[in-house]
Amino acid sequence: MGSNPAKKPHAICVTFPAQGHVIPMMQLAKLLHSRGFYITFVNTEFNHRRLLRSKGSEWVNGFDHFKFDTIPEGLPPADRDATQAPAALFESIPKSCLAPFRDLLAKLNSSAEVPPVTCVIADGSTSFAIEAANELGVPEVQFCTSSACGFMGYFHFPELIKRGIVPFKDESFLTDGSLDTKVDWIPGMRSIRLKDLPSFIRTTEPNNLLFNFAKNEAQNCFKASALIFNTFESLEQEVLQAISSKFPHTYPIGPLSLLLQHLPNTPLYSFRPSLWKEDTECLEWLDKKEPNSVIYVNYGSVTVMSDQHLKEFAWGLANSKHPFLWIVRPDIVMGDSAILSQHFLEEIKGRGLLASWCPQVEVLSHESVGGFLTHCGWNSTLESICGGVPMICWPFFAEQQTNCRYSCVDDEWGIGVEVNHDVKHEEIEVLVKQIMEGDKGKRLRRRALEWKKKAKDATSVGGSSYNNFDRFLKEVLSRSE
Repeated sequence: MGSNPAKKPHAICVTFPAQGHVIPMMQLAKLLHSRGFYITFVNTEFNHRRLLRSKGSEWVNGFDHFKFDTIPEGLPPADRDATQAPAALFESIPKSCLAPFRDLLAKLNSSAEVPPVTCVIADGSTSFAIEAANELGVPEVQFCTSSACGFMGYFHFPELIKRGIVPFKDESFLTDGSLDTKVDWIPGMRSIRLKDLPSFIRTTEPNNLLFNFAKNEAQNCFKASALIFNTFESLEQEVLQAISSKFPHTYPIGPLSLLLQHLPNTPLYSFRPSLWKEDTECLEWLDKKEPNSVIYVNYGSVTVMSDQHLKEFAWGLANSKHPFLWIVRPDIVMGDSAILSQHFLEEIKGRGLLASWCPQVEVLSHESVGGFLTHCGWNSTLESICGGVPMICWPFFAEQQTNCRYSCVDDEWGIGVEVNHDVKHEEIEVLVKQIMEGDKGKRLRRRALEWKKKAKDATSVGGSSYNNFDRFLKEVLSRSE
């Protein structure tokens, strides 16, 4: 593919407006760009403004053959530097985004400045893009930014309705053991209980917004030309086989962060679209710590908790006596700013570092990090695997429950231990010590390092993800040229 922009294939990359979706989409966009694609990266206007605040305005013009554009997400304007409420987005996106996206495609297609649009790569939660791409007559690819096991859970939401499981009759399902019911009818998924399926099933409302949005988006994915996953074959083999048997154009091409290591170090390829300003001083702090001595704590970009839970985590970490790096977002506490007591700050002096955001991939691959207390978002889980770091899992919502189950079951990934949802500081103290000092911690670390090697193998030249990416370009995107 030559460097003449008019001759380049032109991929439109559309992301769902949350940090955990923007980052893998950017990784995929960089890989496509490295293979000769002209890229238009589409954010919502709200997130575009957040990126400007976080990264500065100089990148807004984009890079060579890589430009940024926006569509509205249909919510009232806000300047708050925080992820918008998932429920508000789930309600607004299906109603508000198709028309402006259609207009954007028309504008790009009539511009002499950029090549004609040849394909649309859309987040698995933005199925409006399938309709727009079909109207334009170009291939539309759904990029599923969850795990394959999480996706399979969402895909079977209609079956939960058919079997009379969801909606639950009344609130008693939360306490009467109903959620412990084994689920043995989802192809490719073993050892799963109702409580391990994406949390949106936990409703008594037939018209529950979160449940219906996730159900519809997962069903819509199969209307696309292809489905790609940020995972690798050996990690989710059974589930991926079950998905492929239903939809042959399925391509596991992850972990994308490792596939990116084949690219040269240019301003574009080292650009990271963090919606928060990253504090890199924590890396210097980690440099001064012993190997495998630090517990890293980060609940991702959406999780919120009660003030009480924040305090339980704080004192569990303090009482463990292990050094820790804790990311405390300003919006982590429901409706409040996170405030930790002076007593706590004095107690952890010298061994606890609090930061508001950090470059997580570097942190998890730092030799001093020995454990990760996480919400089990898919990016965090993959990055933990790539770093060979065992996990303490406190899932918050969506498919984090599914990722947690797979992480903590010995005959699945076997790299984590789970925290009770109603967290107590005594439990945190025990689990931190277990991971950092005990035999179980050693066993989990061994497993994590085995998965790290498999992830590296999958993304090396000739590995399964490397080959699947090539196959995807040839079988799906070359038809668009």
